[in-house]
Amino acid sequence: MAGEVNTEVVVGPRSGLVRDELADAPDWSAYAAELRSVLETVVEKSAVDLLEVGELLVNQPLPDRYSGLRNGVRVPPAEALDLVRRMVAGDGPYCRLSAPGRLHIQSGWDGAVHLWVTPETGAALAGYLGAEVSLEFRSTFPESADVPDPVEAVADEGFWDAVRKVSDGTTLLCERWAHGSYGSRWFRVTRENAAEVARLVSPRSLLCVVAEPDLRATTEVPDDAEVLDDGFTAFVSPLLPGALAHREYPGGADSLSDVVGAGFDLLLTDGAMGRWCAVVPDPDGVNRAQWESP
Repeated sequence: MAGEVNTEVVVGPRSGLVRDELADAPDWSAYAAELRSVLETVVEKSAVDLLEVGELLVNQPLPDRYSGLRNGVRVPPAEALDLVRRMVAGDGPYCRLSAPGRLHIQSGWDGAVHLWVTPETGAALAGYLGAEVSLEFRSTFPESADVPDPVEAVADEGFWDAVRKVSDGTTLLCERWAHGSYGSRWFRVTRENAAEVARLVSPRSLLCVVAEPDLRATTEVPDDAEVLDDGFTAFVSPLLPGALAHREYPGGADSLSDVVGAGFDLLLTDGAMGRWCAVVPDPDGVNRAQWESP
């Protein structure tokens, strides 16, 4: 039965070497196997069939098997536990996995996993003595995912109608589907392809529209330019309608030589991103995402 997840269980490695070296430690495989066994027990005791992905962070391209991973997607326990193993090993992608009222899972530091469970599930784990893992119990609730100044606008029909009206010129749209440098897609939107782009973006993604963007040629930006101290996105020209090749530089760049060398010849500063944003709603039309306004 679903209840109140007010018991936190911190599952971590007993070995200091495993905490320090993670997957490079000689005993990592033994720890990972026992950790999975504990998690399987927790999932079973929590009566969970699916876990919802939230707060997704992607700092490298997703493996093919996770190419469809998005916020709000619900995954079976076996896939969820594979994600947990990758997170604690330091490989990512990172996310929070939850079954409201039953179970919340979040990776921590040093190979640890934080579980929020019901008192009944916590009691079932009391007294567990593992060879590789240790369990620590606390009376806490899962941390809130609320963000300051959230984007409340919804990418509804009115939003897409407004996008079409400004699409006679150059109109760019960024879909931020996850945090991290690989958590976005960019499109050049036109009147002809706006409906297709609307079908491609995922629920709970943050959309930011830039009409007539102030694009700068990378070859004309000096190495001491202020833009290199701030975040920007680089593109390959020409900007044809549809998905665009791009690379994010959220912390700026020391110089543009690497950017140009990778074939990116246009850049757009992150400062242009916060003027027109909306969130893709769930299929029922409700915005359940928490994105801070850029």
